[in-house]
Amino acid sequence: MTSTTTILAKVSEYMKEKSLTLSQFARDSDINPGTFSSILKGVRLLTVDQLDRITELMDLPKGHYYEAYIKEHLQEINPDWRRVYPLLNSCAELRKLDSIRKVVALLLDNLLYAPLLFELAEELFAKRMHEAAEVLYENVALSERRQHSERLALCHYRLFTIRQRTNHELNYQSAIQFEPFVERLDEMDQLDALKDLAHSYRALRHWDKVDKIASMLETKASILYFKREINPTKKPSRPLFTYLASSYLFHGTVCEVRGEYDRALYYIDLYADLNWVKETDNEVQYWKTLFSDWARANTFVTRLGSGDISILPEYVSYLESQKAEIHVGMLNIVEAANRFGFNIDALLMRLDTDIKNISDDIKAAGVYSSQFVSERSARLFHELAVYYINKSEYPIAFHYLEGSLTISLNINQKSCIIKCVGLYEIYREHLDEKSLLKFQKLIKEVYEHEKKSYLHPVSV
Repeated sequence: MTSTTTILAKVSEYMKEKSLTLSQFARDSDINPGTFSSILKGVRLLTVDQLDRITELMDLPKGHYYEAYIKEHLQEINPDWRRVYPLLNSCAELRKLDSIRKVVALLLDNLLYAPLLFELAEELFAKRMHEAAEVLYENVALSERRQHSERLALCHYRLFTIRQRTNHELNYQSAIQFEPFVERLDEMDQLDALKDLAHSYRALRHWDKVDKIASMLETKASILYFKREINPTKKPSRPLFTYLASSYLFHGTVCEVRGEYDRALYYIDLYADLNWVKETDNEVQYWKTLFSDWARANTFVTRLGSGDISILPEYVSYLESQKAEIHVGMLNIVEAANRFGFNIDALLMRLDTDIKNISDDIKAAGVYSSQFVSERSARLFHELAVYYINKSEYPIAFHYLEGSLTISLNINQKSCIIKCVGLYEIYREHLDEKSLLKFQKLIKEVYEHEKKSYLHPVSV
């Protein structure tokens, strides 16, 4: 049997088994009889559309013969893109990633295919077929790694975006791999890239990185907004002023975390008062309102972090009116209670339902990314564990410690895992037998997790 007959042999066997003539099979598969005759004789190559119709008629799942099709129809030196494109599209829809890799491996010795594969990757990315797009971006980037091109930079930007999932260590790796490519992007794309990088580093609590990226974003956004005409053929995904306002927000967050509260309030004022914004359309008004709300919330956080407990009742009322903010706000409050030693028992009873709904909020994410919500939830549970340990209420404390460790393992949040294990080791004598068995199982998971990790193991 020659290399071009495997699929055709199966078709011939099917026709014989079902007693179908060539004309009957062609009619039932909606293929011109003359065309089908040429295909069976090996004079004409099958298209992917024809293969799909034949496969459906034979009552086989779509894509059943794709592996054979790749071997039999794409082995020539320069495969026809008119056959490659629909095949890759179908493989993407069916999530046949190995098939995509095999097709791409046949193409990328010829650099002429790189722009075509990139354009297809962009189409798949826009359709949120991220797994298939990732394979294409990876291979295009690899083929152009010695090129100083915007396309190479865009590949790395897309890969960074796709890879922002729930594993914090992998998210960090993807961020630092992308960062050197930012300034190769179009200047408008740079704004979105810097914003996304700052968000990622903020969720990972790499504050020096956040500060550095925020400074770059501030400089570029200021130049584009105040000193240059905007290129009408290329616009950012949000109103231009929001990137400058976001840089102030990032700076303010870094200052608050570092305990520089007066400077944090200075930056908050910069994005609370947006009178310098020239535009007045509805989208601009929407974003101005958002930044005003964030400024109000972050003012509460900064004042509370500085020890101003008088702000607490007003902050709690605000949180109850802003359900999307409530878990982030609760973390701020419990951290402050642990730092300054004030009692929040009544508040925790008042917000008990919201605490119990955290797992649902992680799935929903909403305003924040699931990465951000998961990280904050793990920290909130850890802070609650500390709060109840300080009150010697160990059963409640270990309930929250278990929740924090479970989430931290799920997202590979190393620092929180270490803190949870540390608390467990110090206070394990207060566990009852049932809880002790639960924690021993979790600690075993920590060890197993670290054995598989490519990073250095957590010290337990």
